[in-house]
Amino acid sequence: MTERIDTAVNEVEQVREIPQETFDWYDEYAHGVIDRREFMKRLSGLAVLGFSMTVLTSALMPNYALAEQVSFNDSKIKATYEEFDSPKGHGKGRGYLVVPRELKGTAPVVLVVHENRGLNPYIEDVARRLAMSGYIAFAPDALFPLGGYPGNDDDGRAMQSSMDRAKIEEDFIAAAQFIKSHSRSSGKLGAVGFCFGGYVVNMLAATMPDALDAGVPFYGTPAAESIRDNVKGPLLLQFAELDKRVNATWPDYEKTLLANNVPFEAHIYPEVNHGFHNDSTGRYNESAAELAWERTLIFFDKHLRA
Repeated sequence: MTERIDTAVNEVEQVREIPQETFDWYDEYAHGVIDRREFMKRLSGLAVLGFSMTVLTSALMPNYALAEQVSFNDSKIKATYEEFDSPKGHGKGRGYLVVPRELKGTAPVVLVVHENRGLNPYIEDVARRLAMSGYIAFAPDALFPLGGYPGNDDDGRAMQSSMDRAKIEEDFIAAAQFIKSHSRSSGKLGAVGFCFGGYVVNMLAATMPDALDAGVPFYGTPAAESIRDNVKGPLLLQFAELDKRVNATWPDYEKTLLANNVPFEAHIYPEVNHGFHNDSTGRYNESAAELAWERTLIFFDKHLRA
């Protein structure tokens, strides 16, 4: 444990020195605005400032060994992989189902939606955290039709970008319906998602407003403008102050929510980057992540346990 803390401290100290534009470039690369060659070219340009590529890539790329807050074999939970039907999507989907082992009766269910790279270990850990808080959590893998998350984010990102986005969205709608109707479900459905997953939560709020009882998009863009008026909420929207790309979409979305009297909370966490909740990367901000997660659990408790 001491070694892990020392490593994390060293990485944080390095991150503090890295120029903000480096994180902006990573966001552009991660979301397909620039390709890997251009991203690496820009990083190499920082060599004149004394940054090694090792320091830069370790600060930006995920290290999933740091992201396990709840062990996959913790005795308090039971985790399995379950398939579900998705007739309007890819036919079949699969996700990571985590249930509190001592659950008696039913419990609210929460759909956990990954970023634009498939079901990676960080998202699975988020599902386990929810189960430790008494929820039944289900985290689908959009890459299941192609064999599943490949074990690294670069390949996962390329795989997901090659897929039909409309079918992916249908798969998540089907996953939400699957977990809401689970035999141990109380009938209350929540959803939390990150980046692309944040968009999916907003999309679910617009496409199945009567079925979604609480949505928490982390730094997610809104659903298509043509369906935004369908949103009923409630929503808890989490933003990073330095996330210019996503934040630019918020004012118009906020106007729609206000005009339609949709119940929502929105929080912008100061001086943090897109992905601040992901504790496997240098973008992670512990204080903001813990506050955002505390708010998430309070929000779910309020709307899913009533």
